[in-house]
Amino acid sequence: MSNKKDDQPKFDWISFPFVDRPSTSALLSVFLLVFVYLLKYTIIALQLPGLWWIIGILLIVTSVTTYFIPTRYTFFRKKVEIRYWFFKIERPYSDFGCFYSDKYGVMLSTFSQPRRLDPFRGTSIRYSKTQEEKADLLAFLEEKIGKRY
Repeated sequence: MSNKKDDQPKFDWISFPFVDRPSTSALLSVFLLVFVYLLKYTIIALQLPGLWWIIGILLIVTSVTTYFIPTRYTFFRKKVEIRYWFFKIERPYSDFGCFYSDKYGVMLSTFSQPRRLDPFRGTSIRYSKTQEEKADLLAFLEEKIGKRY
């Protein structure tokens, strides 16, 4: 039976980088449009089937999707929950060995020290536009995970 205290979020915010950083979003949008055009031109020049163009577009779009959609981060006493439009990720703090911060967010690493595999195995948490939660979140993660780099 779950405890009601465990169900109360400690921190909760929404990050939407596409809206929060308009100049970066404009540059990324222009880059994606140029990339799509060059990819289509290459496919036509090499006389490859149009399926390759569609596959290339899907690969690029899926790799940057989280930048274009709002993400809700909720931190509970025993786990972190990340909600996107269509799916939810829940991970207990025991999955993480360390964490480190940059100017846009925190990387929760599955290793005991930062590694190059962190973007693939770890969990990236983006701060909100105002970053009001930053100091309290880092103190909370220090308590839950321990190792900070």
